This record gives sequence, C-alpha cells and structure tokens, in this order.
Amino acid sequence: MSLLTALHLVISYTLLMYVISNDGMQSNDILHRFSDYIRRFNKSYEYGTMEYKKRESIFEQTIRRIEWLNKHRNSSQAALYGINQFSDLTPEEFKKYTHLVKFNNTGKKGNLLQSKLLGDPKILKSLPKRVDWREKKVVTPVNNQENCGACWAFSSIETIETMYALKTGVLEKWSVQQVVDCAAAPNRGCGGGDTCLTVEWLYESGVKIVLAEDYPFTGVTGACKQDVISSKTTSIAKNFTCDSFVGEEYLMLLHLAHHGPLIAAVDATGWQDYLGGIIQYNCDSERNHAVQIVGYDLTGEIPYYIVRNSWGSEFGNDGYLNIIIGKNMCRIAEEVSAVDVI
Repeated sequence: MSLLTALHLVISYTLLMYVISNDGMQSNDILHRFSDYIRRFNKSYEYGTMEYKKRESIFEQTIRRIEWLNKHRNSSQAALYGINQFSDLTPEEFKKYTHLVKFNNTGKKGNLLQSKLLGDPKILKSLPKRVDWREKKVVTPVNNQENCGACWAFSSIETIETMYALKTGVLEKWSVQQVVDCAAAPNRGCGGGDTCLTVEWLYESGVKIVLAEDYPFTGVTGACKQDVISSKTTSIAKNFTCDSFVGEEYLMLLHLAHHGPLIAAVDATGWQDYLGGIIQYNCDSERNHAVQIVGYDLTGEIPYYIVRNSWGSEFGNDGYLNIIIGKNMCRIAEEVSAVDVI
C-alpha cells in the first residue's frame, strides 16, 4: 500500500470515528451528526419537514450498517466504510448509480489477452509487481456520472482515452455523451447499458468519437447528434474483446501490465459506504455497474486491482477503489473488455 493510500485511510478513519461512536447513539447525537452531514455534503433538506425526518432516519440506519461492516475488518488494509455522499440514501435508492443491462456476450470476439500474451512464457515471469497507468499520465481525471446510469459509457470511453494516449502521446477527453445518446439498443442511455455491446457497436458502426468539449456531458439521455464537428476524432480497432477470466485473473494482470487498462462489469451493491482499503468480502451479488481497471499492486500482503469509478473524486480513494485479486471479487473477472484505437 502506498504512503498516499495509507494516509488517506488514516484521515478517513478519523472522519469515521467523528461520526460513529462505540458508546451508542442518542437522538441528539444523530441530529447533530446529520446536521453536520448536510453541511459537509451540501444537502438541501429543510429542518422539520417530512423529508428531513426521512433522511435523518436513513442516515441513522447507514451508521448502524457502517458499524457492522467495520467490526468485521480483518486487517489494517481491509476495506474501510464510513459516511460519504450516499449516506442519506436507502440501498434501493443507491441502485440508481448502478445501471448495467446484462446479456451473455462474453467470448463473442475471441480472447485478445490469450492470443497476445500466452505465446511467450517469459512475459508471465516478467510480470511487474505493480502497475498504475495514472503514473504514465495517460488517465483522465475521475468523472461523475451524477444521476445518469451511464457507467457503461464512461468506462468504455475512459479506456479509449488511455489507449489513444498510449498510441499518440496525447491525452484527450472524448465524448461520453455521444455514446449515451447514440449507442444502439438495448443500450438505453442514462437508463443503463452493456459494456460488451458498447465496444461491439463502436466497432461495427464505425462511429467517429468526438472530443468531449464538442459534445459535452449533460447528465440526461438526448437525441443522437450526427453532425457534430470536432477538430479530432477516434474509433476503436477490430481486435476488441469481451471475455470471462474467472479462474484466470493472471491474464488480466498480463494485459494491464503489457497493453493497457480494462473495462469490467462488476457488482457495486456493497460500495455505498466505501471509503478506502481493499475490498475482500460482501461483494458477490449480480453485475450491475461498470468500471475501468487502471492497474494492480502485488507488493503487499493482499494483492489488489486499482479500479477507477465514475462517482466523482469525493467517493472512495479520490474516486478509486481497491479490489482483491484472484477471487473474482465483485464479479470483476466475469465480463472484461479490452480495446485498441485507430
């Protein structure tokens, strides 16, 4: 674990202890803490209203849940849970941030990872202990999908951004909104989508992705704009893939080390209270979200993926999560996509 990550966990734990006390919670304690929460996260609940009372009650339930989760931490590197921007939502309301339309598409385009890497046994032996593509300056800042369930579009475009930077030496922000508006059914904009079908559509349609500044994100599904003029465009190459690597996660590490980031469909149900650390348990429901994997770390006791989310930089570890390698935790190895650009 890096010094920055360790410092982040210490700070997060301090904030958590400010909010949660082992001595029990009185009504006045909850009221005070909820008032602090409203100010800290710029919420707009008016004191005394029914909505205020409802959110206060949900907030108290969240604290109880966080207490339980943190009591089951098995090491200082384990995931830490606490108060964040989602603490006033019920688990059902939180689901609006996890919109993935699920289809059985894995394996349709062969196995890019095996065909590129397994032919040379020396590559596996030379696997670096740590890879983080952010350090190469080829990863754009963390995005915020807001109330738009377009994680599938964000993770796809984010990976295209990195692959374009690796190919050209220039890091650009490409248009997520173009994919939200234009991707073929059954993708449905902010109502959800599928990462495998997205990369397939990007190739089959030959769509030229434009710069984000020319087709900016709006947070809602709009009509597809076919006539956007952009100073630059890009598109994905034929050798994209979508595969399952359950039981073969070392192939994902090989790809991350020798090719670039990956797109992954995951289970984010248990992420509502995440602050930092390595997720090792309580993350095995259905795939309902999509993320970008930008690296991994094998140097500590617990090996983990470095996972970029799209809920803003306030979430987790500056917008990122760490997920244990080798256990298909959060379903991270079940539907993995890779792309190149032309």
